[in-house]
Amino acid sequence: MFIQPWDAGLDDAEWQTWIAEGHDFGQLTVNGAPGGPPVVVPTHFAPDEGRLLIHLARPNPVWTAIERDPNVVLTVIGDYAFIPGPWRAKPDTPPTDGVPTSYYAAVQFTCRAHVVDDPEAKADLLRRQLAHFQPDGDHAPVDPGRPPYGRMLPGIRGLCLDVVDVRAKFKYDDHKDVEHRTAVADRLTRRGQALDVPAARQQLRRLDRVGTWTP
Repeated sequence: MFIQPWDAGLDDAEWQTWIAEGHDFGQLTVNGAPGGPPVVVPTHFAPDEGRLLIHLARPNPVWTAIERDPNVVLTVIGDYAFIPGPWRAKPDTPPTDGVPTSYYAAVQFTCRAHVVDDPEAKADLLRRQLAHFQPDGDHAPVDPGRPPYGRMLPGIRGLCLDVVDVRAKFKYDDHKDVEHRTAVADRLTRRGQALDVPAARQQLRRLDRVGTWTP
């Protein structure tokens, strides 16, 4: 992922907060067979003290790839919007001369994957995932010897992804002046399509990078 200096995360707390706000669905990318394409799996994940916890169906083709090479990347993308050219045109140029762009937030976790097959270890992984996704505890106990989860455990495998590196990108025209960014955020809010409002919120949140970016 290419990151311009003005698009970089401000600090670890920025991407950690963004993930914690509910951005817990991403794409797990695994090195495929030599000469073949990578294996890419859309999946929910649960952050867990420097790890990402995942479970997938046993027939998933990802397992062969991970056993061959446990180095993987999980990518999370959100708060994205297309910005049309006229919105970015300079004041002294025709609107049609403006160059369009994309706004988005992205976090890429480089990880080393560990497969979890032991029934009790899988049950513990599921408990941790449920604690993240259903914190009210409105689910049956997860126990290898009790239904409903006990009879389902053989059909899945768990993944613990030990995070080795994190790269974060918040691409919201931070190299442009505050007036321009404020105007685009207002246009996004008024357009109100898809993720326009969350994208505007991210742009406004980063306005404390006052003025044009300088190294």
